[in-house]
This record gives sequence, structure tokens and C-alpha cells, in this order.
Amino acid sequence: MMKAHWTDFAWSMLSQTADYILEEYGEMALDSFRNDVHACVRLLEEQPLIGPEEKYLSSRPLKYRSVVVGSHNKIVYTIDQEAAILFIVDFWDTRREPSLQSRSV
Repeated sequence: MMKAHWTDFAWSMLSQTADYILEEYGEMALDSFRNDVHACVRLLEEQPLIGPEEKYLSSRPLKYRSVVVGSHNKIVYTIDQEAAILFIVDFWDTRREPSLQSRSV
């Protein structure tokens, strides 16, 4: 089983999204969002290849994958098979322009 590691950038993007959800929709929506993210990360730790390759990042030296969380977000990640670590590099709002994706990568 892989172990997920959030980069500082991805964690920051997740935190910004959580703050927005709390402000706009309240505590119940935030709890639901947190549960969705947590369940998705657990699934990725068990089945890291479940996410398709991220086509907008295909020119990068590492292979990036992504999975959708909720309606408007996705987790962008890469895998270090030897170390058994799944690096979450971005938490992306899918309503944003794809060409801006993963500035941290």
C-alpha cells in the first residue's frame, strides 16, 4: 500500500478550497467535502493507478495522474513506486483554465 504525501502547494490549494466551502456553504458542506477528499486519498493509497494520466502534463518528465473529487476539484498526483509514495502535487478546481494547471509541477 502506498502512503500519500501532500506537497505544500497542494495542501495550500486544498485549504483555500475548504475555506471557500465553509464561508459559502457552511460546516455541513465542509464536513462532506473533507470526507470525500479523505475517502479519495485512501482509495489512491490502495489503488494508485486508478487515475488516468493527466494529458495537460504529458510533456513533463514525470507521469502525472488525476482523480476527480466532488463536482469541481481533482487531485493531481505522481507515484514513486520504489518508495511506495503517492505525491499529491495539486488540488485543482476544474473550472479553471487547463493551461494554468499545476504551476507547482
